[in-house]
Amino acid sequence: MAQTLTNPLDRNHIAEANAPLQKRAEADYAMLGAMLEPRGGNIDAVTKAVAQFAVAIPSWGVGTGGTRFARFPGPGEPRNVFEKLEDCAVVQALTGATPTVSLHLPWDHADDFTALKEKAAAAGLGFDAVNSNTFQDRTGQKLSYKYGSLTHTDAAVREQAIAHNLDCIAVGKKLGSKALTLWIGDGANFPGQQHLARAFERYLASAAAIYAGLPDDWRLLIEHKMYEPAFYATVIQDWGSSLMAAQTLGPKAFCLVDLGHHAPNVNIEMIVARLIHAKRLGGFHFNDSKYGDDDLDAGSIEPFRLFLVFNELVDAAWRKVPLTPAHMLDQSHNVTDPIESLITSAIELQRAYAQALLVDRQALAQYQQDNDVLMVKQTLKRAFTTDVEPILVKARLQNGAAIDPIVAYRRSGYRAACAERRPAQRNFGGGIV
Repeated sequence: MAQTLTNPLDRNHIAEANAPLQKRAEADYAMLGAMLEPRGGNIDAVTKAVAQFAVAIPSWGVGTGGTRFARFPGPGEPRNVFEKLEDCAVVQALTGATPTVSLHLPWDHADDFTALKEKAAAAGLGFDAVNSNTFQDRTGQKLSYKYGSLTHTDAAVREQAIAHNLDCIAVGKKLGSKALTLWIGDGANFPGQQHLARAFERYLASAAAIYAGLPDDWRLLIEHKMYEPAFYATVIQDWGSSLMAAQTLGPKAFCLVDLGHHAPNVNIEMIVARLIHAKRLGGFHFNDSKYGDDDLDAGSIEPFRLFLVFNELVDAAWRKVPLTPAHMLDQSHNVTDPIESLITSAIELQRAYAQALLVDRQALAQYQQDNDVLMVKQTLKRAFTTDVEPILVKARLQNGAAIDPIVAYRRSGYRAACAERRPAQRNFGGGIV
């Protein structure tokens, strides 16, 4: 495909990319609306909801990820947080679905956070939850997290980790964030290495000190993970531990569900339902997986599971359950252009949401009450198999975004331009990030 080296943020570029596709998009939308009307579906209402849906971009998601074995940098990678915002702005401009960025500290340290906030605002971006990092040591760090951070046996290490999280809150306040995501890699690789009960108690005490530093209008999002880097026992390894911690800490503490942080075949949508019931569902890190915490693009392996997760969220809204979960992508792009993967993942979330909105809630509830298992299944599948692409396109048009974001992105030549102005950093070492 020919590259014209235009700015993908330029509304004229997006308009030119949309022009030849506009007529077909309108026809497809009208056709889908006519198909949904006999089913009681209101296509305009669904489109409005989809257009309002938003998911945060992780700052680290615009760079090339890796595995524990190696990392292969791609061309034009952002070299600092300011350049990361440039890439995030492209995703937002083309999808209209990613208006906020989630920073990871100290990876995203800036000497001037006021300037960073101003740059984000100029690009039409805001800031979502800030993420702390006590799962790796950094240059100049006094004490090591090799044997844990918030749960370390040494009180001085715990205090260092607590102080870092409080620093993250201070940065978040400057940027306008309203939440801190707390994930730790603490755990054990051998039986007996760690006193399981005391480690959890130390976590609760450390988290309480962080919780005390939250502003009144903030939330603490507690993220769990079954394994890695601790493979025998992880301190906050499942939603039960996360829920216990949240309930112990107080009303500003919630559970965060990363779709890749569970054992194979775990029923994630049921976990979502349980957390909704407990009024502790704080949000999601969306990705997909085949074997474990693979951090693949959302919807690339289990689109039906993604739909079922959104089905629980839409059902809760239908039942008028108060719920404001935070949505964020959390992916590792090893073999794709990170911007393209983020674009497609944001669209897949919108797709699952639109499909969930098409479920006939009244009919589903009656079939469940009557134990009509086949019709329950058919009702869900009917919504899931509906091609909602015309709705997604219409929502993007309403947000001033691209009808086909990938085509518009590739035609802009943005990646090639980045490769020119961002010299490659020859780093072929191991490590996930």
